[in-house]
Amino acid sequence: MLFLPHANIVSPNIFIGYLSVTNYSDVAVIIPCMNEEIAIAKVVKDFKAALPGCVVHVYDNNSTDKTAEVAEKAGAIIGFEPRPGKGNVVRRMFSEIDSEIYLMIDGDDTYDPEAAPEIVEAVRNRMDMVVGVRSGALEKHQRSGHAFGNSMFNVLYNASLGQDFSDIFSGYRGFSKRFVKSFPALSQGFEIETELSAHASQLRLPVKEIPTRYSTRAEGSESKLSTFKDGARILKTIIVLMKEYKPLYFFSFIGLIGILIAVMVFIPVFLDYLENPEVSLIPTAVLSTGIVLIAMLSFTAGVILDSIRRFRAEVKRMFYNIT
Repeated sequence: MLFLPHANIVSPNIFIGYLSVTNYSDVAVIIPCMNEEIAIAKVVKDFKAALPGCVVHVYDNNSTDKTAEVAEKAGAIIGFEPRPGKGNVVRRMFSEIDSEIYLMIDGDDTYDPEAAPEIVEAVRNRMDMVVGVRSGALEKHQRSGHAFGNSMFNVLYNASLGQDFSDIFSGYRGFSKRFVKSFPALSQGFEIETELSAHASQLRLPVKEIPTRYSTRAEGSESKLSTFKDGARILKTIIVLMKEYKPLYFFSFIGLIGILIAVMVFIPVFLDYLENPEVSLIPTAVLSTGIVLIAMLSFTAGVILDSIRRFRAEVKRMFYNIT
Protein backbone atom coordinates (compact mmCIF):
# COMPACT_ATOMS: atom_id res chain seq x y z
CA MET A 1 0.00 0.00 0.00
CA LEU A 2 1.34 3.40 -0.97
CA PHE A 3 1.15 6.12 1.69
CA LEU A 4 1.30 9.80 0.77
CA PRO A 5 2.23 11.76 3.87
CA HIS A 6 1.07 15.34 4.18
CA ALA A 7 -1.50 14.83 1.37
CA ASN A 8 -4.54 17.10 1.53
CA ILE A 9 -7.77 15.18 1.92
CA VAL A 10 -10.56 16.60 -0.23
CA SER A 11 -14.04 16.45 1.27
CA PRO A 12 -16.41 14.22 -0.76
CA ASN A 13 -19.06 16.92 -0.54
CA ILE A 14 -16.74 19.46 -2.11
CA PHE A 15 -15.87 16.99 -4.88
CA ILE A 16 -19.53 16.27 -5.62
CA GLY A 17 -20.26 19.98 -5.67
CA TYR A 18 -17.43 20.52 -8.14
CA LEU A 19 -18.80 17.86 -10.48
CA SER A 20 -22.26 19.40 -10.34
CA VAL A 21 -21.06 22.68 -11.85
CA THR A 22 -22.26 22.76 -15.48
CA ASN A 23 -19.94 24.11 -18.10
CA TYR A 24 -21.55 26.25 -20.79
CA SER A 25 -18.61 26.60 -23.14
CA ASP A 26 -20.86 25.50 -26.00
CA VAL A 27 -23.17 28.49 -25.46
CA ALA A 28 -22.86 31.84 -27.20
CA VAL A 29 -24.77 34.65 -25.51
CA ILE A 30 -25.50 37.18 -28.25
CA ILE A 31 -26.57 40.73 -27.43
CA PRO A 32 -27.63 43.22 -30.12
CA CYS A 33 -27.65 46.71 -28.65
CA MET A 34 -27.40 50.41 -29.29
CA ASN A 35 -26.66 53.07 -26.67
CA GLU A 36 -26.82 50.73 -23.68
CA GLU A 37 -23.76 52.05 -21.85
CA ILE A 38 -25.69 52.23 -18.57
CA ALA A 39 -26.85 48.61 -18.45
CA ILE A 40 -24.58 46.54 -20.68
CA ALA A 41 -21.81 45.81 -18.15
CA LYS A 42 -24.30 44.35 -15.66
CA VAL A 43 -25.96 42.28 -18.40
CA VAL A 44 -22.64 40.81 -19.52
CA LYS A 45 -21.52 39.98 -15.97
CA ASP A 46 -24.89 38.56 -14.92
CA PHE A 47 -25.12 36.15 -17.85
CA LYS A 48 -21.48 35.10 -17.55
CA ALA A 49 -22.23 34.24 -13.92
CA ALA A 50 -25.47 32.43 -14.79
CA LEU A 51 -23.78 30.40 -17.56
CA PRO A 52 -20.19 29.66 -16.41
CA GLY A 53 -17.89 29.20 -19.39
CA CYS A 54 -20.20 30.80 -21.95
CA VAL A 55 -18.93 33.29 -24.52
CA VAL A 56 -20.72 36.65 -24.56
CA HIS A 57 -20.87 38.59 -27.82
CA VAL A 58 -22.07 42.19 -27.86
CA TYR A 59 -22.82 43.66 -31.29
CA ASP A 60 -22.90 47.43 -31.34
CA ASN A 61 -25.36 49.04 -33.74
CA ASN A 62 -24.00 52.57 -34.29
CA SER A 63 -23.98 53.57 -30.63
CA THR A 64 -23.11 57.17 -29.85
CA ASP A 65 -22.06 56.35 -26.28
CA LYS A 66 -19.44 53.96 -24.85
CA THR A 67 -21.49 50.78 -25.15
CA ALA A 68 -18.77 48.79 -26.94
CA GLU A 69 -15.99 49.97 -24.64
CA VAL A 70 -17.93 49.20 -21.46
CA ALA A 71 -19.02 45.78 -22.75
CA GLU A 72 -15.48 44.84 -23.67
CA LYS A 73 -14.21 45.76 -20.20
CA ALA A 74 -16.95 43.57 -18.73
CA GLY A 75 -15.63 40.57 -20.66
CA ALA A 76 -17.61 40.51 -23.90
CA ILE A 77 -16.39 39.97 -27.44
CA ILE A 78 -17.36 43.01 -29.50
CA GLY A 79 -18.81 43.05 -32.99
CA PHE A 80 -20.22 45.88 -35.08
CA GLU A 81 -23.09 46.31 -37.53
CA PRO A 82 -23.27 49.73 -39.23
CA ARG A 83 -26.75 49.26 -40.74
CA PRO A 84 -29.35 50.52 -38.26
CA GLY A 85 -31.98 48.08 -37.03
CA LYS A 86 -32.10 45.02 -34.80
CA GLY A 87 -32.81 42.71 -37.72
CA ASN A 88 -29.57 43.76 -39.41
CA VAL A 89 -27.63 43.08 -36.21
CA VAL A 90 -29.20 39.65 -35.70
CA ARG A 91 -28.42 38.69 -39.31
CA ARG A 92 -24.74 39.57 -38.83
CA MET A 93 -24.52 37.77 -35.48
CA PHE A 94 -26.06 34.60 -36.90
CA SER A 95 -23.66 34.60 -39.83
CA GLU A 96 -20.45 35.41 -37.92
CA ILE A 97 -20.79 33.51 -34.64
CA ASP A 98 -20.31 29.74 -34.56
CA SER A 99 -21.63 27.83 -31.56
CA GLU A 100 -23.74 24.81 -30.65
CA ILE A 101 -26.29 26.81 -28.66
CA TYR A 102 -27.23 30.49 -28.92
CA LEU A 103 -28.93 32.61 -26.28
CA MET A 104 -30.15 35.97 -27.54
CA ILE A 105 -31.01 38.78 -25.12
CA ASP A 106 -31.34 42.54 -25.19
CA GLY A 107 -28.74 44.75 -23.57
CA ASP A 108 -31.15 46.79 -21.44
CA ASP A 109 -31.11 44.56 -18.33
CA THR A 110 -34.80 43.65 -18.55
CA TYR A 111 -34.36 39.88 -18.90
CA ASP A 112 -33.77 37.49 -16.00
CA PRO A 113 -30.35 35.77 -16.13
CA GLU A 114 -31.55 33.13 -13.65
CA ALA A 115 -33.77 31.67 -16.39
CA ALA A 116 -30.83 31.24 -18.78
CA PRO A 117 -29.80 27.72 -17.65
CA GLU A 118 -33.36 26.42 -18.07
CA ILE A 119 -33.59 27.90 -21.57
CA VAL A 120 -30.22 26.43 -22.55
CA GLU A 121 -31.09 23.00 -21.17
CA ALA A 122 -34.34 23.03 -23.15
CA VAL A 123 -32.32 23.64 -26.34
CA ARG A 124 -29.99 20.79 -25.36
CA ASN A 125 -33.06 18.60 -25.01
CA ARG A 126 -33.78 18.88 -28.74
CA MET A 127 -35.68 22.15 -28.84
CA ASP A 128 -34.76 24.34 -31.82
CA MET A 129 -36.12 27.55 -30.33
CA VAL A 130 -37.02 28.37 -26.75
CA VAL A 131 -38.78 31.65 -26.00
CA GLY A 132 -38.57 33.35 -22.63
CA VAL A 133 -42.15 34.58 -22.15
CA ARG A 134 -42.13 37.90 -20.33
CA SER A 135 -44.31 37.42 -17.26
CA GLY A 136 -45.98 40.66 -16.25
CA ALA A 137 -44.39 42.67 -19.05
CA LEU A 138 -47.65 43.94 -20.49
CA GLU A 139 -49.17 44.94 -17.16
CA LYS A 140 -46.20 46.36 -15.27
CA HIS A 141 -43.34 47.54 -17.43
CA GLN A 142 -44.53 48.57 -20.89
CA ARG A 143 -46.21 51.70 -22.13
CA SER A 144 -49.94 51.30 -22.76
CA GLY A 145 -49.43 51.64 -26.52
CA HIS A 146 -46.81 48.89 -26.52
CA ALA A 147 -48.97 46.64 -24.36
CA PHE A 148 -52.00 47.04 -26.63
CA GLY A 149 -49.88 46.51 -29.74
CA ASN A 150 -48.26 43.37 -28.34
CA SER A 151 -51.63 41.85 -27.46
CA MET A 152 -53.12 42.73 -30.86
CA PHE A 153 -50.17 41.36 -32.84
CA ASN A 154 -50.05 38.14 -30.81
CA VAL A 155 -53.72 37.53 -31.66
CA LEU A 156 -53.12 38.41 -35.33
CA TYR A 157 -50.07 36.13 -35.52
CA ASN A 158 -51.92 33.19 -33.96
CA ALA A 159 -54.83 33.66 -36.34
CA SER A 160 -52.71 33.91 -39.48
CA LEU A 161 -49.47 31.98 -38.99
CA GLY A 162 -49.91 29.50 -36.14
CA GLN A 163 -50.53 29.13 -32.43
CA ASP A 164 -47.04 28.15 -31.32
CA PHE A 165 -46.28 31.32 -29.35
CA SER A 166 -47.94 33.60 -26.82
CA ASP A 167 -45.20 36.28 -26.85
CA ILE A 168 -43.87 36.73 -30.37
CA PHE A 169 -41.94 39.90 -29.48
CA SER A 170 -39.80 38.50 -26.70
CA GLY A 171 -36.11 39.16 -27.29
CA TYR A 172 -35.10 36.41 -24.85
CA ARG A 173 -34.60 33.30 -26.98
CA GLY A 174 -32.48 30.19 -27.14
CA PHE A 175 -31.62 28.57 -30.48
CA SER A 176 -30.02 25.42 -31.76
CA LYS A 177 -27.18 25.73 -34.24
CA ARG A 178 -29.20 24.32 -37.12
CA PHE A 179 -32.00 26.82 -36.50
CA VAL A 180 -29.56 29.73 -36.61
CA LYS A 181 -27.70 28.54 -39.69
CA SER A 182 -30.87 27.72 -41.64
CA PHE A 183 -32.72 30.92 -40.78
CA PRO A 184 -33.07 33.30 -43.78
CA ALA A 185 -32.96 36.58 -41.85
CA LEU A 186 -34.51 39.28 -44.05
CA SER A 187 -35.98 41.77 -41.58
CA GLN A 188 -34.23 45.02 -40.75
CA GLY A 189 -35.72 46.16 -37.46
CA PHE A 190 -37.72 44.96 -34.46
CA GLU A 191 -39.90 42.80 -36.70
CA ILE A 192 -37.07 40.22 -36.61
CA GLU A 193 -38.78 38.43 -33.67
CA THR A 194 -41.90 37.92 -35.80
CA GLU A 195 -39.79 36.46 -38.59
CA LEU A 196 -38.02 34.10 -36.17
CA SER A 197 -41.37 32.85 -34.91
CA ALA A 198 -42.79 32.45 -38.43
CA HIS A 199 -39.75 30.43 -39.52
CA ALA A 200 -40.31 27.97 -36.68
CA SER A 201 -44.05 27.78 -37.37
CA GLN A 202 -43.61 27.17 -41.10
CA LEU A 203 -41.14 24.30 -40.68
CA ARG A 204 -43.00 22.95 -37.62
CA LEU A 205 -39.80 22.97 -35.59
CA PRO A 206 -39.76 21.83 -31.95
CA VAL A 207 -40.26 24.95 -29.85
CA LYS A 208 -40.97 25.71 -26.22
CA GLU A 209 -41.98 28.67 -24.10
CA ILE A 210 -40.63 29.26 -20.59
CA PRO A 211 -42.09 31.96 -18.31
CA THR A 212 -39.40 34.41 -17.19
CA ARG A 213 -39.29 37.46 -14.97
CA TYR A 214 -39.28 40.77 -16.84
CA SER A 215 -37.88 43.93 -15.24
CA THR A 216 -38.00 47.66 -15.83
CA ARG A 217 -35.22 49.13 -17.95
CA ALA A 218 -32.19 50.49 -16.12
CA GLU A 219 -32.73 54.04 -14.91
CA GLY A 220 -31.44 56.55 -17.44
CA SER A 221 -31.71 54.23 -20.47
CA GLU A 222 -34.33 54.71 -23.17
CA SER A 223 -36.29 52.28 -25.31
CA LYS A 224 -35.50 52.33 -29.05
CA LEU A 225 -38.96 51.04 -29.94
CA SER A 226 -41.36 53.49 -31.59
CA THR A 227 -44.99 52.57 -30.89
CA PHE A 228 -46.42 53.67 -34.24
CA LYS A 229 -43.44 53.42 -36.61
CA ASP A 230 -42.30 49.98 -35.48
CA GLY A 231 -45.91 48.86 -35.02
CA ALA A 232 -46.60 49.68 -38.67
CA ARG A 233 -43.48 47.79 -39.76
CA ILE A 234 -44.47 44.75 -37.69
CA LEU A 235 -47.98 44.78 -39.15
CA LYS A 236 -46.49 44.98 -42.63
CA THR A 237 -44.18 42.07 -41.80
CA ILE A 238 -47.07 39.89 -40.61
CA ILE A 239 -49.01 40.63 -43.82
CA VAL A 240 -45.97 39.86 -45.99
CA LEU A 241 -45.25 36.66 -44.06
CA MET A 242 -48.89 35.64 -44.45
CA LYS A 243 -48.55 36.17 -48.21
CA GLU A 244 -45.30 34.18 -48.32
CA TYR A 245 -46.20 31.34 -45.95
CA LYS A 246 -49.94 30.93 -46.69
CA PRO A 247 -50.51 32.36 -50.17
CA LEU A 248 -53.57 30.19 -50.88
CA TYR A 249 -55.44 31.63 -47.89
CA PHE A 250 -54.12 35.14 -48.52
CA PHE A 251 -55.13 35.37 -52.18
CA SER A 252 -58.32 33.35 -51.69
CA PHE A 253 -59.39 35.90 -49.10
CA ILE A 254 -58.72 38.72 -51.58
CA GLY A 255 -60.64 36.80 -54.26
CA LEU A 256 -63.56 36.23 -51.91
CA ILE A 257 -63.72 39.94 -51.09
CA GLY A 258 -63.66 40.66 -54.82
CA ILE A 259 -66.56 38.28 -55.47
CA LEU A 260 -68.62 39.89 -52.71
CA ILE A 261 -67.95 43.38 -54.10
CA ALA A 262 -68.83 42.20 -57.62
CA VAL A 263 -72.15 40.78 -56.39
CA MET A 264 -72.99 44.02 -54.60
CA VAL A 265 -72.16 46.03 -57.72
CA PHE A 266 -74.19 43.67 -59.92
CA ILE A 267 -77.37 43.77 -57.78
CA PRO A 268 -78.70 47.05 -59.36
CA VAL A 269 -78.01 45.63 -62.83
CA PHE A 270 -79.93 42.45 -62.03
CA LEU A 271 -82.90 44.32 -60.52
CA ASP A 272 -83.00 46.65 -63.50
CA TYR A 273 -82.96 43.66 -65.86
CA LEU A 274 -85.93 42.11 -64.03
CA GLU A 275 -87.95 45.28 -64.63
CA ASN A 276 -86.78 45.81 -68.22
CA PRO A 277 -85.61 42.81 -70.31
CA GLU A 278 -82.47 44.60 -71.40
CA VAL A 279 -79.23 45.73 -69.78
CA SER A 280 -79.28 49.50 -69.48
CA LEU A 281 -76.57 49.82 -66.79
CA ILE A 282 -73.80 48.62 -69.10
CA PRO A 283 -70.86 50.39 -67.32
CA THR A 284 -71.92 48.87 -63.98
CA ALA A 285 -72.21 45.43 -65.57
CA VAL A 286 -68.75 45.78 -67.11
CA LEU A 287 -67.33 46.88 -63.75
CA SER A 288 -68.86 43.87 -62.01
CA THR A 289 -67.48 41.51 -64.66
CA GLY A 290 -64.03 43.04 -64.35
CA ILE A 291 -64.02 42.61 -60.58
CA VAL A 292 -65.01 38.95 -60.98
CA LEU A 293 -62.14 38.40 -63.41
CA ILE A 294 -59.66 39.99 -60.99
CA ALA A 295 -61.02 37.83 -58.17
CA MET A 296 -60.57 34.67 -60.26
CA LEU A 297 -57.02 35.73 -61.10
CA SER A 298 -56.38 36.14 -57.37
CA PHE A 299 -57.63 32.60 -56.71
CA THR A 300 -55.38 31.30 -59.51
CA ALA A 301 -52.36 33.19 -58.16
CA GLY A 302 -53.01 31.68 -54.73
CA VAL A 303 -53.01 28.14 -56.11
CA ILE A 304 -49.78 28.67 -58.10
CA LEU A 305 -47.96 30.46 -55.29
CA ASP A 306 -49.01 27.78 -52.79
CA SER A 307 -47.21 25.19 -54.91
CA ILE A 308 -44.11 27.41 -54.96
CA ARG A 309 -44.45 27.92 -51.20
CA ARG A 310 -44.50 24.18 -50.65
CA PHE A 311 -41.37 23.72 -52.76
CA ARG A 312 -39.55 26.49 -50.85
CA ALA A 313 -40.56 24.92 -47.53
CA GLU A 314 -39.20 21.56 -48.69
CA VAL A 315 -35.88 23.20 -49.63
CA LYS A 316 -35.70 24.97 -46.25
CA ARG A 317 -36.46 21.75 -44.46
CA MET A 318 -33.75 19.85 -46.34
CA PHE A 319 -31.23 22.59 -45.63
CA TYR A 320 -32.25 22.54 -41.97
CA ASN A 321 -31.79 18.76 -41.80
CA ILE A 322 -28.26 18.82 -43.21
CA THR A 323 -27.04 21.80 -41.16
